[in-house]
Amino acid sequence: MENLMNIVINFVNNYLVKFAVSLICAAIVLLIGLKVTKALVKRLGKTKGFQKMDSSAAALILNAIKLLLNVLIIIIAVQILGVPSATIIAAIGSCGLAIGLALQGGLSNLAGGVMIMIFKPFHIGDYVSTPVGEGTVEDIGLFYTRLVTIDNRDVNIPNSVLSSSTVVNLSAKETRGIDTEVSLAYGSDIELARKTLLDCAAGCEYVLKDPAPIVFVSAHGDSAVKVTLRVTVKGSDYWPARFYLSEHTLSDVAAAGLTIPLPQVDVHMKN
Repeated sequence: MENLMNIVINFVNNYLVKFAVSLICAAIVLLIGLKVTKALVKRLGKTKGFQKMDSSAAALILNAIKLLLNVLIIIIAVQILGVPSATIIAAIGSCGLAIGLALQGGLSNLAGGVMIMIFKPFHIGDYVSTPVGEGTVEDIGLFYTRLVTIDNRDVNIPNSVLSSSTVVNLSAKETRGIDTEVSLAYGSDIELARKTLLDCAAGCEYVLKDPAPIVFVSAHGDSAVKVTLRVTVKGSDYWPARFYLSEHTLSDVAAAGLTIPLPQVDVHMKN
């Protein structure tokens, strides 16, 4: 009985007390470390460098710093408990591999979001054309970019799609060009058509005078000659200018007596 008591006392003195002290120390390190990390990241986010940075990019960097510091603190706390470093590294590697395999799609979207934030092919408020549609950029997140279409629909596009596809930023320049094509019957007076289309452009309040509108023959079709009116407008006036020209070029050409032919085919019969 006395031997059993000695064994219990030795176990408590040599192992249990030591483990309890290590556990308390690890808890203190963990608690203080996490609070210090939170305060440090918050203070870092208020520095001039991060204030001048894009909000999404700044949030991404700060979250990454916070994650790395928290992982470092957890490693230190686990080492205080007596767990070997090799075991900790192996466990972290296994967890990282498992998480990476489970979140392949999410990680590719995250990488795409980082690329967009670094190279900035478009900004919030830009009108862009993408492989899945076009619209105004409302938000650029870490995983998805949200567009609002002309008919007021929200479209959430994975960043991996945008970073690996051709995206046309239609708001990158202050002005945009508009080509309005009109089909005329062969034999029509091209000079009359040119004057009519230029007068139509002059009557549109959105068309800029510099560069001046031009009219040219753009193609010889099977049933008609194609005449194109090319104008330049401000980016914000693109849609009203396009609608105006699409409507008035048709009515002005008809009012000038120019014929807009229907597709036709000549058939020659031989005996």
